[in-house]
Amino acid sequence: MKIKILGPGCANCQRLEERTKEAVEALGLDVNLEKVTDAAEIASYGIMRTPGLVVDDTVVVAGQVPSTREISDLLKN
Repeated sequence: MKIKILGPGCANCQRLEERTKEAVEALGLDVNLEKVTDAAEIASYGIMRTPGLVVDDTVVVAGQVPSTREISDLLKN
C-alpha cells in the first residue's frame, strides 16, 4: 500500500501524519509512507486545502484531520 501525506508541514499536516502512522501500526500494515510538500504536486491531486491523504493514488481525505479510528477504517477498505 502506498500512502502520501499532502501538505506544507503545518500543524494539521503533522497531526495527520502522526494519526496515519498510528493507524498503520495498529493494523499491522506494510506501507510506503511519503510526505509531499511541493505545492504543484499537491495541486495535481486536486487538493485546494491541506492536509490531504492519498492511498494508492486515490485522495481519501482533503482539508481535514480525521481521527485515528477514521483513518484505520479508510485503510481497511
